[in-house]
Amino acid sequence: MEDDEFRRALAVLDSYNVQLDALTRQVEVLQLSLQETSRARESLKAIGAAKEGDEILVPVGTGSFVPVRVSGKKTAIVGIGNRISVEKDMDEAAEFIASRGNEISEALKKSVSALSEMEVAAERLTSAVQQEYRNRQIVE
Repeated sequence: MEDDEFRRALAVLDSYNVQLDALTRQVEVLQLSLQETSRARESLKAIGAAKEGDEILVPVGTGSFVPVRVSGKKTAIVGIGNRISVEKDMDEAAEFIASRGNEISEALKKSVSALSEMEVAAERLTSAVQQEYRNRQIVE
């Protein structure tokens, strides 16, 4: 490997590492979003199944719950994007959240796949760079 090729390989390897970090963060964010979506859907189901006057625990985040009494009005305010929320009945809200969960799940699958492909490419290039470095050490 010529010096220019070696420098380019090192630059590409640095680029791969930056991309790997970004993909890893993206996967983590998607996993958290999927968990949040699942909790929201379960909460909506529990509220929808409760009778008026029942006391249930509603998650508010970080493992914390608030006891609330269920009213006769069975609707939820659901964020639909771009800081816009709409009121939906519980079944529609749960369905909307489930649909959002499916979208997040698909994005997560694609991100994990891209991360795996990038890891393989980075490992191959790392191996080639390390071999070239060893070859250069022997020559010197």
